[in-house]
Amino acid sequence: MAKVQDEVGHAQLLYSACETLGKKREDMINDLINGKSKYSNIFNYPAVTWADSAVIAWLVDAGAIINQLTNSKGSYGPYCRALDRICAEESFHLKYGHDNVVFLATGTPKQRQMVQEAMNRWWPPLMHFFGPSDKTSLHTETLMKWKVKMATNDDMRQQFLDMYVPKIWDLGLTLPDPNLKKNEDTGKWAYTEPDWEEFKRVINGDGPCNKERLAVRRMAEEKGRWVRNAIMKKDAEYVTPLS
Repeated sequence: MAKVQDEVGHAQLLYSACETLGKKREDMINDLINGKSKYSNIFNYPAVTWADSAVIAWLVDAGAIINQLTNSKGSYGPYCRALDRICAEESFHLKYGHDNVVFLATGTPKQRQMVQEAMNRWWPPLMHFFGPSDKTSLHTETLMKWKVKMATNDDMRQQFLDMYVPKIWDLGLTLPDPNLKKNEDTGKWAYTEPDWEEFKRVINGDGPCNKERLAVRRMAEEKGRWVRNAIMKKDAEYVTPLS
């Protein structure tokens, strides 16, 4: 629950940063629940067992920290300040996930099987996580030019592999990529090119859980409307001048 609370706070920070560009938060939320906005591919895959939540908390948050720490050094102040605050809390999430993965990986044969199967499920979405390759990315060049983005998608993917593949292997776990290997001469990792067609399908609304996740978001928006209306009414009464 503490992790969920943190993530809600992160959303508030990022929505506030986006509002400085001139778009209302309500419009952004409407775009989200109506399926117009794209959001991270990672949120459209199912968590089959508890081990999935452990892998997500460790490695998805690890990828997010790499992205956020890198881009917090960028040129757009409101975004950078939001990322600075977010990264401090994400480090706790990563530790929580790592502890869970270690517990399972050093546990019973059944627990090791669970975490290995979760790792196999989540590796392809994790390789998609940083976005399309630099050769095909539509926006990286512009974002790099204006220093909104401080590293390319492929550079951040390489950093993730460099930091976390050895940790995964140290736990005796394997990864579902026979081509995954580090070139000691160049320091670069070779890997099987991710299925970018799947990536496009997922971020465009045709992933395994897209419809389910947006349905839940719409339900929450609808059921929470009375709370928002009550708060807005109270605020209106508070600022009304006394007669």
